[in-house]
Amino acid sequence: MISRFTYLKPHNLNEAVQILDKEEKSFVLAGGTDLMILLRRNLINAEHIVDIKAIPETAAFEYVDGSGLTIGASVVVNQVVDSEVVRSKYPALNQAAATLASYQLRNRATVVGNICNASPGADLPPALLVYDAVVNIAGPQGTRQAKLNEFFTGVKRTVLQRGELVVSVQLPEPGAGDKSIYLRQARLRGHDLATVGVASRIKPDGKVAIGICAVAPTPLRLFALEDMINERGLSQESVEWAAEEIKQHIHPITDVRSSALYRLQMASVLLKRGLLNLIAKEE
Repeated sequence: MISRFTYLKPHNLNEAVQILDKEEKSFVLAGGTDLMILLRRNLINAEHIVDIKAIPETAAFEYVDGSGLTIGASVVVNQVVDSEVVRSKYPALNQAAATLASYQLRNRATVVGNICNASPGADLPPALLVYDAVVNIAGPQGTRQAKLNEFFTGVKRTVLQRGELVVSVQLPEPGAGDKSIYLRQARLRGHDLATVGVASRIKPDGKVAIGICAVAPTPLRLFALEDMINERGLSQESVEWAAEEIKQHIHPITDVRSSALYRLQMASVLLKRGLLNLIAKEE
């Protein structure tokens, strides 16, 4: 049986923060695709459900030339899939969004919810990580920002404290000549969760950025590997080397979807495929 709870719908951030800070066992509702599963399976005992969709700041979905992209907490994934700006400026994010679940679920699931759920295998974080995404947080002590690569603290855990909620996520301006791609492997075609997902990016200055999911307790930005590739210079040879070296930077597990050995191999394959695809676009 689903726990009995009080449904609350604040109309401004201050009201939402006060509720979350005051009421124990409060959970934020935006898309609800993850929350409803938890409720139906009795994995949480919710006493208050706080619907944030009426808060104006959560609906922000705006690209400002030179500044970048803002995605509010109530923006659904299909808005990102359908956005021409995201498709042209942030292709890896557009591709990752298009792989998430089904069309129907993408009409409800939110980008920020996919982040806050903090699943190791979530598709959107790798793409957001390579764009140096920043999370905007509101709480009892005011507002603050957290880099996305510092936002995840473990499986289903984040830096969010009691009374805090994510208002939006921001992606800086990528710049002219920026290229990116998101590739994933899953057990089945369609709506299966990723076995491995790799976002690869070549910045306008030629530097590489790499994000990956389903190979550690949290989605990862592989800074150390990036530095090693960038020191060598991007080439066919360095990509071949990186495809093997990546295995030293991830720590996959064996579970129902894959063995650890298979994840290691697919991380290698997807990184190589992605970087070679981006290099080919430069020629």
